[in-house]
Amino acid sequence: MRIGLDFDNTIVSYDALFHRVALDQGEIPASLPANKVAVRDHLRKAGREPVWTEMQGTVYGARMDEAAAYPGVVDCLRWLRSRGIPVAIMSHKTRHPFLGPAYDLHAAAVAWIAHHLVDADGPLVDPAHVHFEVTKEGKLDRVGEWGATHFVDDLPEILLHPAFPRDAQPLLFDRDGHHAALDALPAVSSWAALQQYLEAAWTPGR
Repeated sequence: MRIGLDFDNTIVSYDALFHRVALDQGEIPASLPANKVAVRDHLRKAGREPVWTEMQGTVYGARMDEAAAYPGVVDCLRWLRSRGIPVAIMSHKTRHPFLGPAYDLHAAAVAWIAHHLVDADGPLVDPAHVHFEVTKEGKLDRVGEWGATHFVDDLPEILLHPAFPRDAQPLLFDRDGHHAALDALPAVSSWAALQQYLEAAWTPGR
C-alpha cells in the first residue's frame, strides 16, 4: 500500500482563513458564513473578482501558515506511519499568484507541511515525498511514477482524468457532500472515515 494525497482542500481547510482575510480587508460583512465558497461568491456578486484573485495569493502565500489541517489528518498520518505505509503529497498549483505580490506558493505550502504535519517523532510525511507541480498532468504523472496504490483528492476531475494512473485506486475527499451523485468514485467526507477505509484495505506486509 502506498498512499498519495492531494494538498489544498484535501489536507488543508481554508474556510476560516479566507473568511478572516476577507474580514481583515473589509471586503465582507461579519455575518457571512466562514466558508471559502461563500467569500468567493460574495466578492464575485459584488463585481470584485480581481480582489478574490489577489486574496488567493495572500491566503496561499503570505498567510498560509494560519491555515488549519482538517480534523483527523494528523491522527491518520500517524496511523499510516505506525504501519510503515509510505505516504506522499502530490499536488498542483501555480508557483506564483496571478495578481498581487509574487509569493512563492510552493515554498509556502512546503513550509506549512514542515510546521503542521509533524509530531514528537518527526515529520508525518517524508519531505522527500512532498511534490508540487504546476499542472494537473504533471501531478498525475508524479502519482503514477511514485506508484501510489490509492490517491485522495477533493477534485473529481483529477480522479476521473484520462491520465489518472490505472493502477491507483481513486478516493474522493468530499467534505461537504458536493459530489454525492458521482457513484463512480468511492468517497469519504472526513479523515476519520478515510482512516477507517484504509484500515479495512490494509494487509500487513503489502
